[in-house]
Amino acid sequence: MKAAPSAVAQDYLKVIWSIREWDDREPVTTGLLAARLGVSASTASEAIKRLVERGLVGHAPYAAIELTEEGERLALAMVRRHRLLESFLVSHLGFGWDEAHDDAEVLEHAASDRFVDAIDSLLGHPERDPHGDPIPTAEGVIAHPPAQPLATTPAPTGALVERISDADPAMLRYFASVGLVPDAVIAVVERRDFAGVLTVRIEATGQVIELGDIAAEAVWVSPRP
Repeated sequence: MKAAPSAVAQDYLKVIWSIREWDDREPVTTGLLAARLGVSASTASEAIKRLVERGLVGHAPYAAIELTEEGERLALAMVRRHRLLESFLVSHLGFGWDEAHDDAEVLEHAASDRFVDAIDSLLGHPERDPHGDPIPTAEGVIAHPPAQPLATTPAPTGALVERISDADPAMLRYFASVGLVPDAVIAVVERRDFAGVLTVRIEATGQVIELGDIAAEAVWVSPRP
């Protein structure tokens, strides 16, 4: 019986899966992994070799890195842990949605399956985490909404905010302050592509804000119901 993957291996599997979660066109490369994980390219390369040896990753020379079936199963298990822990930290321990990520990163490696399942039950089996990212079931099933980046949404049009990237805590704090959160109904008022500016109105408050390219790419929306 194989030993469970190390915390480092679990992180690599989760990041490999996460890179392509919302855009499966982006190839996963050693350089991209190194940047996401904050390690050197040589460190990432050695880690990938070990994952290949364990049958968790496929990586032919000069080709993109792909998860095997077993690698994807383990990656989804870690994604489930992380998103349930974030949900618990925000809903029961008073963490802000901009604060939960780092603590969930630590806790996900220590929490037992029983503990994670208990959190899932306590929270009523949530389908999304605080940022709108879908939570895999215990069986590894995950359902993504039919969403697209706000950055590609035409104007004028209405939209429903589905999820927001948690990569930048400062951006999350700003979004929360103006009401740009999951389930918010918004109107894309104007696009100024030449300036990289998108004008958006938050329907609940009537507040009009301007978003640059980076902010608009962090928000995913679906057509307004």
